[in-house]
Amino acid sequence: MSVSIAHLGPPGTYAEAATLAYLRTLGGDTESQALLCPYPSIAQTLYAVAQGQACLAVVPVENSVEGSVAMTLDTLWQLDQLQIQQGLVLPIEHTLLSRASDLAQIQTVYSHPQALGQCQKWLERYLPSVQLIPTNSTTEALKYLEGDRTSAVITSRRAAVLYNLPILASAINDYPDNCTRFWVVGKEPSPGGSYTSLAFSTPANVPGALVKPLQVFAIREINLSRIESRPTKRSLGEYLFFIDLEANASVASVQAALSELATYTEILKIFGSYNVASLQL
Repeated sequence: MSVSIAHLGPPGTYAEAATLAYLRTLGGDTESQALLCPYPSIAQTLYAVAQGQACLAVVPVENSVEGSVAMTLDTLWQLDQLQIQQGLVLPIEHTLLSRASDLAQIQTVYSHPQALGQCQKWLERYLPSVQLIPTNSTTEALKYLEGDRTSAVITSRRAAVLYNLPILASAINDYPDNCTRFWVVGKEPSPGGSYTSLAFSTPANVPGALVKPLQVFAIREINLSRIESRPTKRSLGEYLFFIDLEANASVASVQAALSELATYTEILKIFGSYNVASLQL
């Protein structure tokens, strides 16, 4: 039986590369039996799983240079039934695709905002006067290159092969160790693992509203590997807090911490415990 996996498309995105690398880690015939389902946005990718259109989704959550992917966090907060099945870390190497013969011809560069940010210094050095246009994904704008020698797209080397497009510049990301963390999410209960992700809102914006929730982990010596705030979208100055723990939620001390945490929060959502795998392109 094939498994359907939603990811940000069109084909050639890093989300698709992470999906393919994830399938290779599963071994057997999983890769050949999987049905990859590209969607035009991260939100639609997650909704596809929530609405039963796909079994799993692979979505970016954090980049080592540009930080968290807000759309993933905001959508996951809105959808109550999704659980994280696996964490993935994928190295990211950007290329500049164009039909131009040299950089001097380029007037416009398209890409996802994260990719544009990860190549900011390179763009300032080599293409300081170009217009930067954000797109929903790193491959969405490749259609603009047809018959246009003044445009370029920042995307993956794999996209160049898939769409038979020339590479004008390689390895243009500002930091060589650039990598993105992805989550594999689905409706099944999380399998357990060495990381736990959760999010909560606080009842009121008062002194100690954040300190008290964080202390439940500190007193039990549970390490937090990430904390991120996002607006509730209800009122200016109100925030949600996303936290990653270096611990399994099935451990007694973590269960005690989560029980106490619930007394200090307005809404608490636990996205599950999972392991993280380092992937290769």
